[in-house]
Amino acid sequence: MDTVTLRPWSEGDFPLLQRANTPAMTAHLNGPESDELVADRHERYLRLGAEGVAHTFVILEGGQPVGSIAYWDVEWRDRPAYETGWFVLPEAQGRGLASVALGLVIADARARGGERRLLTACPGADNAASNGVCRRNGFTLVGETSGEFRDAPFTMNEWVLDLDAETPDA
Repeated sequence: MDTVTLRPWSEGDFPLLQRANTPAMTAHLNGPESDELVADRHERYLRLGAEGVAHTFVILEGGQPVGSIAYWDVEWRDRPAYETGWFVLPEAQGRGLASVALGLVIADARARGGERRLLTACPGADNAASNGVCRRNGFTLVGETSGEFRDAPFTMNEWVLDLDAETPDA
């Protein structure tokens, strides 16, 4: 595996979101979004990053974009926390890149300090790969919850990591 690094999301990263908006890439997210919603997502990443309430990164392998990972401010069970989510393009999947990227995000969130000392992740309950990424990075599965996502029922697992605790090597 080439070196995995993160760089902040930028104006020129919109094509990466478009590449991730396929039926295969969104199978665990109730399917693709409209082109308009993808454009809105890109603008939201830029705006929330500028406001300092979200931290969105491009995952680079050997300097080439292969996915994205982010974390953002949330309230989780009445506590200030961060939530994280990611994607890795099909041609780069299965090589542990999401686990390495999540390890880098954990380090970034820890270094940020402040009152948010929990990091949560809520992958689809049927998304074995993303649930495995949480497990490998020291998250604890605290339950399953159902709701609506992209206008359809969605069941997800709730994972949490104490940012003050040690994390195993991903």
